[in-house]
Amino acid sequence: MRVNLLFRFRKAQSGKSIRNFLQDGSMPPLSRHPTNPVTVYINGEAFVVDAGDSAAAATVRAGVAGTRTSPVTEKTRAPYCLMGVCFECLMTIDDKSSTQACLVKVRPGMRIDFQNGAPSLVK
Repeated sequence: MRVNLLFRFRKAQSGKSIRNFLQDGSMPPLSRHPTNPVTVYINGEAFVVDAGDSAAAATVRAGVAGTRTSPVTEKTRAPYCLMGVCFECLMTIDDKSSTQACLVKVRPGMRIDFQNGAPSLVK
């Protein structure tokens, strides 16, 4: 009930539902400036984020709409719980696929990449 009320409040405040941000791929980047800046590469593009941010938080801060596609439906997925329970934030981090981005703290020069479907087991 509480979540539903919060969603309605935010929708009324912004005039646009949260789902619309994900459907059209235009999540607005956060405007807060990092206090301890670190440069990471998300899908090959350099972004400056806070040193204490998780890789999932860095993608949200950068305005990236999704972290992976579902292996079953091939639909875009995005971070949900940000605490390691839901596995929606799986990404390829420094060439290691299926990494829970919410549990990994960013490092200078880290490469965070979108993951398409299930990782290949054959190299």
